[in-house]
Amino acid sequence: MARRAFLRIAGGAAAAELAVGCGVTARRGLVVEPARRFSKVKVSSDRVIRTVVGLRPFRPSGFVVKTDKLDAKTIVHNYGHGGGGMTLSWGTSHLAVEQAQAALGDLRQCAVLGCGGVGLATARLLQRRGFDVTIYAKDLPPNTTSNISGAQWSPATVYDTDHLTPDFDAQFGRAARLSHREFQNLAGDYYGVRWIENYVISDRPFTRAQGASQNIQDLYPDVKDLRPKDHPFGERYVRRFTTMLIEPSVYLSAVMRDFLLAGGKVVVRELGDLRAIAALAEPVVVNCTGLGAKALFGDPELMPIKGQLTVLLPQPEIDYITLENDLYMFPRRDGILLGGTHERNVWTLEPNVDAMRHVLDGHAQFFARMK
Repeated sequence: MARRAFLRIAGGAAAAELAVGCGVTARRGLVVEPARRFSKVKVSSDRVIRTVVGLRPFRPSGFVVKTDKLDAKTIVHNYGHGGGGMTLSWGTSHLAVEQAQAALGDLRQCAVLGCGGVGLATARLLQRRGFDVTIYAKDLPPNTTSNISGAQWSPATVYDTDHLTPDFDAQFGRAARLSHREFQNLAGDYYGVRWIENYVISDRPFTRAQGASQNIQDLYPDVKDLRPKDHPFGERYVRRFTTMLIEPSVYLSAVMRDFLLAGGKVVVRELGDLRAIAALAEPVVVNCTGLGAKALFGDPELMPIKGQLTVLLPQPEIDYITLENDLYMFPRRDGILLGGTHERNVWTLEPNVDAMRHVLDGHAQFFARMK
């Protein structure tokens, strides 16, 4: 698949591309950095503890936030985030809740379909505005697609650049900024959100990124180019920036607790068709079903992009992210995540053994080149 077609997998390549662009104006020459210690990731097949597969709910024209009618009921859609679901969750949920509040008026009951990152953010924002919320979902954490995400804060695989419109770009920028601010408020151990240094590694000089997401480059702070003697990586060109990393197992559990403590209700139930939705008691329903919206609401544009992560035993000493071409490494408490893969319109959840081997071999060679 052409790299220019869409921002790539789970944050890694897209974050690198954005950092390339914003670094052009943010820096003046190479930066002399004080020495810091980089522990190496131990990459070997006998350290693999699991391989996980998830399907990103991707739309070439980007996510959907809009209002429809279903008989007397109002449906507010909030789905189709691609690989940016966790990253954009609070932002698009702000947009959706604005529409839901306008539809609710003096009514207080609202339903949310889906209990992943987007559904939980939507439910909590509705609660903040004083509404009584019930979540209807087939799967709850830890069994959601959001639990499988790499969850580096970076809105990746969100749309095809040749489908980008000025209106969507403005909506995307607003959602990204709202979400970025919300996650800053959640930084800390309780929610499993932390700031972390990212290192983009290349054997070629960096140039300005073109096309998508130019309007959010300032959300990637502290962009600096490093001299070869100031970093341990095997390639000559290294760019550093800082972003947030989210631990899905910690984060989703914490937000679910907040929702329940605030009086929210959860009904474990699969709503298989529009008649089941129309029969709900709540007058307003926010649709956060992700890829499920394809069958439920008949969205012909919605498709999966299959992603796969290979997880190694945890290494608490690893305190940085690496991004090199299509390979990326995220260090989390539940393991070292190695990616990445992207398979458009592939529905299977079976691990791709060849892809796992490519990711393992690529990272083994990468860390072997470290000084």
